[in-house]
Amino acid sequence: MNTRIASAFAAALLAACTLAACTTVGPDYVAPELSAPATWGEEPGSGLTRAPAELDAWWSHFQDPTLDALVARAAQGSLDVREALARVHEARARRGVSSAERYPSVDAGASFTRTGESENTPLGEFVPDFDEYRVGFDAFWEVDLWGRLARNLEAADADLAATLEDARDVAVTVEAEVALTYVELRSFQTRTAIALTNLQLQQETLELVRARFESGLVGERDVAQAATNVETSRARVPALELGARVAENRLAVLLGLAPGALAEELGAPQAIPVPPLEVAVGVPADLMRRRADVRRAERELAAETARIGVAEAELYPRLTLLGNLGLAAEEFPDLLDHDSGVFGFGPSLRWNLFDAGRLRHLVEAQDARAEQALVRWERATLRALEESENAMSAFVREQARRRSLVEAAAQARLAVELAQTEYREGLSDFQTVLISERALAELEDQLAESDAAIAIDLVALYKALGGGWEHGALGAAAP
Repeated sequence: MNTRIASAFAAALLAACTLAACTTVGPDYVAPELSAPATWGEEPGSGLTRAPAELDAWWSHFQDPTLDALVARAAQGSLDVREALARVHEARARRGVSSAERYPSVDAGASFTRTGESENTPLGEFVPDFDEYRVGFDAFWEVDLWGRLARNLEAADADLAATLEDARDVAVTVEAEVALTYVELRSFQTRTAIALTNLQLQQETLELVRARFESGLVGERDVAQAATNVETSRARVPALELGARVAENRLAVLLGLAPGALAEELGAPQAIPVPPLEVAVGVPADLMRRRADVRRAERELAAETARIGVAEAELYPRLTLLGNLGLAAEEFPDLLDHDSGVFGFGPSLRWNLFDAGRLRHLVEAQDARAEQALVRWERATLRALEESENAMSAFVREQARRRSLVEAAAQARLAVELAQTEYREGLSDFQTVLISERALAELEDQLAESDAAIAIDLVALYKALGGGWEHGALGAAAP
């Protein structure tokens, strides 16, 4: 019996090895190529250079230790990043499932059965009750004749890579969101300080007007206008303080903390982060290789292409090898006797001969899904170029706007000084003082907003260029 079992399984193994030399159906994936422009549309200048971009830890270019620490903490505590990493773990496990399907499945089993025949059947009274003890192994193996399992594994590999790229894209988004919110926080704090400074200036003017009114030099209207100016400026402060509080709470949530957890740490005002003098942006071709969302779209296309082969393989016969090996006996002590061995082996062939075109339509549907994935990849590349070009234009033009605001604010300060001097000397009316103070307050607020806008535009540019995912564990992670 043992010799027959060994011979049978040897024959099964030989047949399986022969059949495993199979054909893989479906198209072999070739990565698409999209020619990127040779240069950016925005001309060099205003701090942009064509040197290779240094984007690994782009937030460090602001030279703000608080920002560096917040980004590092977000990489560890962000709920969005943690969820994305969990999706990577899921995709890796599903890839393991697809890989395991290529190998035999073996189940172990043991059973006891007592069989008795009905006494009301013709042979029931002549067939005695009997017991059967059985232990053994059952094996199942699908021979991958047409590469269905290989294509399925290929798709799972691509899915895993796409999920990892998605996690990297989430990390880039979180890093940028932290930087943007931090800039907003410092912007609101700076604008609040400017508003309070201008409020103090206007209060001093109000005291001057009241003194002149009490001396009979001006009318009550000047006092009312000065008081209106003071209270209008005072009314702006709560809104700015609210903006700072909202940004502070948003930062806490981005770090996976409860709102208010960073109040003590970030409550003290600090300057708006200052961009570097020069920003290297490289060339558009670098963008295609670096953007995580473009890389994800390419991997999704690879997965959908592989699934065409999975669908096409269903059109052909599916061969499985079935086998069992075990021991069976009527009495338990005889179970280990050498004559108690049992085995079974045989191939199973299944081929769908008629389904009214269902399987062929499934292949066509999968072809369409692959075409959709190609379109999504093309759209992702164009969106990446668009976002980068827009961010560069915004960064360059905001710098030009800021230069004008700096000059305008300087002239407004001079105008306030002259207006106040002339008013004291009775050479001009209070309306001139009022207009100049309002203009100064507005221009200084706009200048602070412009400082923040430049930093925000640069953060958007770094994000558009695809920087940041190389930083930390996700950069070194492999599918």
